[in-house]
Amino acid sequence: MEAFLVSTGVVALGEMGDKTQLLAMVLAATFRRPLPILLGIFVATVLNHAAAGLLGGWVAQALGPDALRWVVGLSFIAMAGWMLIPDKLDDDEAQRGRRFGVFGTTVIAFFLAEMGDKTQIATVALAARYTEVVQVVLGTTLGMMLANAPAVFLGDRIAKRVSMPLVHGIAAAIFAVLGVLTLLNVGQVF
Repeated sequence: MEAFLVSTGVVALGEMGDKTQLLAMVLAATFRRPLPILLGIFVATVLNHAAAGLLGGWVAQALGPDALRWVVGLSFIAMAGWMLIPDKLDDDEAQRGRRFGVFGTTVIAFFLAEMGDKTQIATVALAARYTEVVQVVLGTTLGMMLANAPAVFLGDRIAKRVSMPLVHGIAAAIFAVLGVLTLLNVGQVF
């Protein structure tokens, strides 16, 4: 349960103000069809995060416990720093794949936008940290949906009322704490 809850919380906070959340707002404004957009986000996230989770599980098995602890701990600390860098959406990303319909466009755009994104890297690190890869993928997917569903429905109204630097600061602090705890071997022992 810890792997699921930590993964959900970290990704939900980390996704606030992320380019994929901005992409959700652009798709919602462009197509005005929330259900296929939400389903597309879900499918793209499951596919992307499942691959990232498998990679994280492989990394956990390939490295010894001490090396894994250092790699994961330092990855979490690096993610903390990365969370403090504002994200922006490329115009090409928002326009990519319009000929595939609302659902297809969303799946393609989200899958590609998540490649190498903070939440994908976080999923790899979380899957390496926790042995419950399925729980991590379920948690990161739920976190992605929790952050993006309101963006699809409420878009600009949320962005104007929520302090993104504060949300990013909280997410960075969580990643930093997880990194330090991992380096100190506190909690789950590898």
